[in-house]
Amino acid sequence: MVGPVPESSISPSIISVMSDLPDRRALVEAAKPLPSIGREAIRAKLEHCEPQEIVEASGLLAVPSPVFVTLRILGELRGCIGSLRPLCANLVEETKDRACAAAFEDPRFPSLTLRELEQTDVEVSILGPLETVDSPEELDPAHFGIEVSDGRGRRGVLLPEIAGVEKVAQQIELARQKAQIPRGTDLEIRRFSVIKVQG
Repeated sequence: MVGPVPESSISPSIISVMSDLPDRRALVEAAKPLPSIGREAIRAKLEHCEPQEIVEASGLLAVPSPVFVTLRILGELRGCIGSLRPLCANLVEETKDRACAAAFEDPRFPSLTLRELEQTDVEVSILGPLETVDSPEELDPAHFGIEVSDGRGRRGVLLPEIAGVEKVAQQIELARQKAQIPRGTDLEIRRFSVIKVQG
């Protein structure tokens, strides 16, 4: 079941960026410093100092947009935190905030250490607007992330391009499990596109 979808809080400018190919390319280029920004924010928190400014929040980076930050060490997940709605004024601040959350607030892992940070790959995923899904045929784990919910507050999110997740049914099931929604529950499903940058 696909239920009613509340109006997205994502800025109209980011919706335009995510749906228009030339602007999408421009955003990919503008977003290249974001992994370094996330890494610097983590380092500064570990060393109890202010982060160095790597790039100003101007142009496309001045747009508020939700992001997920994924941390990996030698290919293994070490933290992943994000939001479906922007929490900060711009992409630079959003990346800093979510990077620190991934490093220190992911309940699946202990807090990242300075030694680990040296080995950590940082991936920043910029989310496009949530879209209603009327059929599983509209999903594709290689291209779209999904949000599943039970309509009563429980919801799970899965990014696209996750290793080992190749089928739509797998993607839905993993998102359902993350949300701790019982099997057999009617699910409301939305999809979103993503721009990923790694560093």
